[in-house]
Amino acid sequence: MVNKLAGYVRRCVDDYKMIEKGETIAIGVSGGKDSLTLLCALAELQKYHPAGFKLHAVTLDMGIKGMDFTPIENLCKKLEVPFTLKFSDLARIIFDERKEKNPCSLCATMRRAALCNMITELGIKKIALAHHYDDAVETFLMSLLFEGRIHCFQPVTYLSRTDVTQIRPMLYIEEKTIKNFVKTEEMQIVHNPCINNGVSKREEIKTLIKTLGIEHKDIKSKLFGAIQRLPIEGWEVE
Repeated sequence: MVNKLAGYVRRCVDDYKMIEKGETIAIGVSGGKDSLTLLCALAELQKYHPAGFKLHAVTLDMGIKGMDFTPIENLCKKLEVPFTLKFSDLARIIFDERKEKNPCSLCATMRRAALCNMITELGIKKIALAHHYDDAVETFLMSLLFEGRIHCFQPVTYLSRTDVTQIRPMLYIEEKTIKNFVKTEEMQIVHNPCINNGVSKREEIKTLIKTLGIEHKDIKSKLFGAIQRLPIEGWEVE
């Protein structure tokens, strides 16, 4: 099944020219199903893609008690992908010092910034993130319904402040495919004990899409198609 996933990733990578020849790609691996799947798919694609790219998995320990990143380390060893784990105290800053009532957005921003600093220290300028097909659809709807604007994250994003480029190679892979892969491969997931895990506006949108999908089976494909056809900036396929 990993061959099929790598095929989807290759099409996305090639459509949006995500990888240049010979460069090293960091993979942000949290230990959840999405990032572990991305790690496996890119490791498979690396075997035959003409760009001849290298990989380096990176994990940021947020300082949340009870998290064990051993499954990531073991998988990286199996795939022969270099792995770096770095500790941070972001959880203490967000929850104890700032006492954020809605911490998810701030957490995501601070985590991405820390990852950018982390890979820069490793001499890497590009990082692959595990956003997938459903994430894009949900983000599009969240922006429309909660912010009143037509927007979605881009397949390729250059961050000028850090000189780091973010790529999202799994945009052609649905979440249900990822779940099936993880189940079939019996992959060990890193449990996230964060009290806000699974409680967010995104979960509301997931429920909405699921409800609409009962009568409109193609609702997600139409929304994803709209993102590309508008097109939203950065989503043009050349």
